[in-house]
Amino acid sequence: MNIGKLKEVDIRNLWKNEERDFSTWLAKEENIEYLNNILGLNLTDIRREEHVGSFECDIFAKDETSDTNVIIENQLENSDHNHLGKIITYASGLNANVVVWIVRRAREEHRSAIEWLNNNTNDDINFFLIELHAYSIGSSDPAPMFEVIEKPNEFIKNHKNTSIGNNEKIMNRARTECLEFWTLFNETLENRGKPFNVRKATPHHWYDVAIGSSKSHIAIELVNSDNLIRIGLYMKNDYEFFDKLFENKENIERDLGLKLDWDRECSGLVSRIKYNLKGLNYNDHSNYEELINSSITIANKMQKTFKKYL
Repeated sequence: MNIGKLKEVDIRNLWKNEERDFSTWLAKEENIEYLNNILGLNLTDIRREEHVGSFECDIFAKDETSDTNVIIENQLENSDHNHLGKIITYASGLNANVVVWIVRRAREEHRSAIEWLNNNTNDDINFFLIELHAYSIGSSDPAPMFEVIEKPNEFIKNHKNTSIGNNEKIMNRARTECLEFWTLFNETLENRGKPFNVRKATPHHWYDVAIGSSKSHIAIELVNSDNLIRIGLYMKNDYEFFDKLFENKENIERDLGLKLDWDRECSGLVSRIKYNLKGLNYNDHSNYEELINSSITIANKMQKTFKKYL
């Protein structure tokens, strides 16, 4: 057996210009998927060179499932103070919740700066510092590789305040349990070959799965108070889609092998089609493996089934 050696390729040999070459390449659907897997997002509505005053942000996008604003700033050189200032300016000007800074090499002072921002901003703001490398084996085509240097640690953010009251202690306990559950969930999802995109584990009670529409998504929710996991399709201001699905209620439930709850107006302009998986108990993790596998299977079936009606 011949075993080749990885050889690093100068990224400037692949992309001569940041805006004209690299940003154009990254904005393509098949390439943005590289970042989706790292960020745990589903980036859509990709726009290049979004104006912020007299400056231009390299890439502006939306997370399909949460409608969160995401900015990406590309720098095919070592990180510098100028671009650090730019990402903060762009985040403010475009009301971004996720900031991604891609560089050739991350200087130590900028690693520290991004770490500080993640630990001292609120839970809704997240900064990623990513190095871009490229490698080939022998005469093979070069392959890009994104290396995460700094990323948000939401567990730290949500546990910074040690002087808390009883209600806050209960809330932090729930956040800790959610983070632990979704971490195990992601491990199982990876082991099963990622039937749908992995999202980052968070201390929130929900986990969203995209179906290819910005108006609807599948949500997996931990409802410990009712000892259940709620899995269902959420639609915002889209009664037409709900009615179309309801017309096919029998076929959908037969395909899923589940009896669903159909709620056209569950709150405001939101419609919901859900299934309750019972057995969740934060005080007893013995059935987590079974619950997680069942949740993944049901969400995957829903994703495939509801996609047919888009």
